[in-house]
Amino acid sequence: MPRVCILTTVHPPFDTRIFHKQAKTLKRAGYNVVLIAQHNEPTTVDDINLIALPRPRNRLTRLFGLSGQAFRLAFRQKAEIYHFHDPELIPVGLALKALTRARVIYDIHEDYPQQILSKAWIPPALRRPIALGMAALERVAAWTLDGLVAATPTIARRFPSAKTIVVRNFPQLSELTPASSNVPYTARPPLAVYIGRITTIRSASEIVAAIGQIEGNAELTLAGAFESPALKKRLTQLAGWQRTHFAGWLNRPQVAALLGQARVGLVLFYPEPNHLNALPNKIFEYMAAGIPFVASDFPLWREIGEGAGLFVDPRDPHAIAQAIQWLLEHPAEAQAMGERGRALVEREYNWAREAEKLLHLYQRLLS
Repeated sequence: MPRVCILTTVHPPFDTRIFHKQAKTLKRAGYNVVLIAQHNEPTTVDDINLIALPRPRNRLTRLFGLSGQAFRLAFRQKAEIYHFHDPELIPVGLALKALTRARVIYDIHEDYPQQILSKAWIPPALRRPIALGMAALERVAAWTLDGLVAATPTIARRFPSAKTIVVRNFPQLSELTPASSNVPYTARPPLAVYIGRITTIRSASEIVAAIGQIEGNAELTLAGAFESPALKKRLTQLAGWQRTHFAGWLNRPQVAALLGQARVGLVLFYPEPNHLNALPNKIFEYMAAGIPFVASDFPLWREIGEGAGLFVDPRDPHAIAQAIQWLLEHPAEAQAMGERGRALVEREYNWAREAEKLLHLYQRLLS
């Protein structure tokens, strides 16, 4: 049974893409899967061994301390394939490639050079030099490592085609389904939900402000983690916070249960360079759950979900409020949008197709 070691120093151990999709897919295909990630203690979940990394005190200790620990733990695994998920682990991947006979895969979730240009915590004068440095480091990885897995076609175009596959963040059909809800769509309360990291550039303030502008008794549930205590404090000072419930981080069954109660899903990213061609996981999860969405008005997102939701300026709380209110006041049309979204997921936007591409890459590298 080939041994696979998956590494992340940034994502939680039970990240949807890393654990629930990729690691479980590999385990079902017969691989012996080990995951190295931040956690309180070593454990085994769904026959996947989790090796715990300590939680860093801050970003600097993660960047300069955790990577070294991840390398030492990974090297001990004697795996046939190492599969890492964070750009800060590129040096670790290069070291594993140089010091072992294993195949090494870099999984690229974002356009990181573009993302760096929007990082608020990086001084503006340093963003472009750091972005250029990241682009250079990724070029070294692209020509040295054995395989590259890109989350979107746009990301894939930056890397050598012979080594690169696209594995998109499409949902698993069995996990999110309208049939799993005990509440018919038109009988649900007027609830809009946002699931994901709660950040400024994902329109957190605009979403909370919007729910405060909607007539009637509409409510909002936020499920995820705040980027900072300061952002949470700002949101609590908005009028819409009185109609907002903060659910915190939810596991996969809890996400499914929440979507089974909701009428509208929200996925509103600012038009930052890294966002315009992104394929956000949540837009597909809302479609899989059979609920309409309100999303940023980006051309790619319209192309993907036309007819399954409404598209607005993510920086305009009034436009967001109008879209949510229209969906709440037109339940029959909103339900039809949700059904169209579910049909798109069943036909095209589902994990089964992406899993086949991942497994084919592994077979090719091991043959």
